[in-house]
Amino acid sequence: MTDVIQTLKSLPDSPGVYLFYTVSGELVYVGRATSLRSRVRSYFVGKRLSRPIEGMIHEVVRIETKETESVIEAVILEAVYIKKFQPKYNVLGKDSKSWNYIVITKDEYPRVATIREHDLKELRNSGILPEKQYKSIFGPYPGLNMREAQKVLRRLFRFSICIPTSPRPLLKKRGTVGKFPPFLRGGEVGSIQSSVRTRPCLYYQMGQCLGVCIGAISPADYKKQVIYPLTLFLAGGKKKVIKEFEKQLRSEAKAERFEEAARLRNQIEALNHIHDVTLIDRSFFENEKMMNEDTVERIEGYDISNLGATDTVGSMVVFNEFGPRKSDYRKFIVRSVGGQSDVDSLAEVMNRRLNHPEWKFPDVILIDGGRPQVNKIKKVFKERGVSIPFVGIAKGAQRKRNDFILGSTEPKFVQWASQHRGLLIRVRDEAHRFAITFQRSRRKIK
Repeated sequence: MTDVIQTLKSLPDSPGVYLFYTVSGELVYVGRATSLRSRVRSYFVGKRLSRPIEGMIHEVVRIETKETESVIEAVILEAVYIKKFQPKYNVLGKDSKSWNYIVITKDEYPRVATIREHDLKELRNSGILPEKQYKSIFGPYPGLNMREAQKVLRRLFRFSICIPTSPRPLLKKRGTVGKFPPFLRGGEVGSIQSSVRTRPCLYYQMGQCLGVCIGAISPADYKKQVIYPLTLFLAGGKKKVIKEFEKQLRSEAKAERFEEAARLRNQIEALNHIHDVTLIDRSFFENEKMMNEDTVERIEGYDISNLGATDTVGSMVVFNEFGPRKSDYRKFIVRSVGGQSDVDSLAEVMNRRLNHPEWKFPDVILIDGGRPQVNKIKKVFKERGVSIPFVGIAKGAQRKRNDFILGSTEPKFVQWASQHRGLLIRVRDEAHRFAITFQRSRRKIK
């Protein structure tokens, strides 16, 4: 048990998977977490919950953790371990019949769909082997919000949800020709029509798919550019996908195919900054609340974006223990600052935010900036008589550093900030993304 206690003390506040082993070295349970620190500690500290492993937690003598850069990578890694090792407290879980899987069909333009465990069993009972029916099957994904997962994966890999111009039936089985099986979800239910579209779908017009609906991409290119990297990603090979995209990007740029190079650049950027906190069902988060006595219910993150000395804007994003609360996000157009001064612009944004007492005050504030920004906010708070714990993150010119500058030195806050560095970085990244998006939208309008 000594090893377990030492592990609990050093757990990171980042997404990942955790593995429970018995004294014999048997892997008995695999789980995923948005915060490994909070999730794993919840098994050993505080009130017991109804998880299958809870009753046998005394068997666990060793814990391993694998950090990931995003929630969806934790989901994928968890599925890889469950499928490979079949840990008994995962397999015996009462919800295993509702486990979700992602399947890729054998169509001319392969489709990405979802299917449940009990539907796979129904296929097997009817004499159809799913492993031969589909090109690939990934999972299981316990507790995954499949609708949100489809959205995230579609943004990353731009697979089509349209009916192709020359479709083939999904199942070559009596009674299914010309129809999609009713248990496939994610827009896949319904009959296939063999008509050719003359107008592209909305996603194609938005640059979020490659035009399967109008035949703008061949089946071979679609499999190479979309399905292969998606399959690699779902197998846990994100780094391989990025390397492959980077190689293709250099090739396209050298050949002066700049539109294709731009698409690859955007995909690489998206893979490096995946925003996917909403993937996990709310019930999962309810078991993953922070274990501190003083629970932080509202974190506000701020960033400034400008185009040279003009069009300066500010962002405010809001997180709670469930992730981002996008309905509480706010945008600011900086009006009082002449020239380019992120420090003064941040001060204006903070003062305007404090003019809204009807907005619930935060427990913690995060600012995207270093010592100058932190000192400026200290001054604003002193002038306004405000006492809110806050911290800045300096990122450097290439946004590759994460230097934490504490604006508040109260011991409990210092400890909390140290334990939740990963969460604060995610808030910083979201504030930056939201500011950049707002800045670009104003540029387009002009």
